[in-house]
Amino acid sequence: MRSAYDYYEQYKVNKKRCGRNKTRPTQSEKEFIQIHLEQSWSLDVIKGAYPDKISCFMRTLYRLADIGVFDKMDLPWKGKRKPNGQNETREKQAFRRDLHERADIYPDFKTEFGHQEGDTIVGEKHKSAVITLVERCSKTVITLKTNGRKASDIEVSINQWLSQVPSHLFKLITFDCRKEFSNWKSISNAHDIDIFFADPGCPGQRGLNEHSNGLLRRNGLPKQMDFTNIYQNDLSTIADKRNRIPRKSLNYQTPYQVFLSHMKI
Repeated sequence: MRSAYDYYEQYKVNKKRCGRNKTRPTQSEKEFIQIHLEQSWSLDVIKGAYPDKISCFMRTLYRLADIGVFDKMDLPWKGKRKPNGQNETREKQAFRRDLHERADIYPDFKTEFGHQEGDTIVGEKHKSAVITLVERCSKTVITLKTNGRKASDIEVSINQWLSQVPSHLFKLITFDCRKEFSNWKSISNAHDIDIFFADPGCPGQRGLNEHSNGLLRRNGLPKQMDFTNIYQNDLSTIADKRNRIPRKSLNYQTPYQVFLSHMKI
């Protein structure tokens, strides 16, 4: 005669058989996913861009990454990098066009093509820099070589680049509020482009540019790198890699695809 304990042990055995079988990607799927992870794609983007090739749900992929099925890639930072109330100590623009004026002139700023956000990525010991620009609608990243961090160096590099793109392709640029962009008036007059500045200590007003800078840092332009001897072709290659990765916010299209779609209009 079986005791209550025996029935309980049998219950536990039967309970283990309940529920849906655990989903596991095939070996070919694992290899396909790992190849794209090595190209800096996120698991979310891989699943969104190739839904028919991946049998697992996106959340399942992240759980599998947590237990070591995939070589987990570096994830973007979470939360705030600076505490609330921190005062901005860097040099600021004495006179600038602020975002309130931008809102009046461009009421469709958030949806209209041709609006850019700009900043610089500083290299080792703060002696070299790279100019970064991001078109808001397509999220296309542009990286420019500059010979120094002075305002004159920044002006020369931006002027050279704007002279090579079609006139009035870009309507405005929103820069960080620092003195390296103090020659903005001459740039604006030479190329008939509006230039505005974010408020001091408010990187969130140029959030797309800040996020893109973080991606560039992780994919070829780290803080410990000296940008003095880097070539423009190298910078363009780094930006090209980011622009060929689909984005969830672009309905899993690449920045290049969205950018070119607006060029055809």
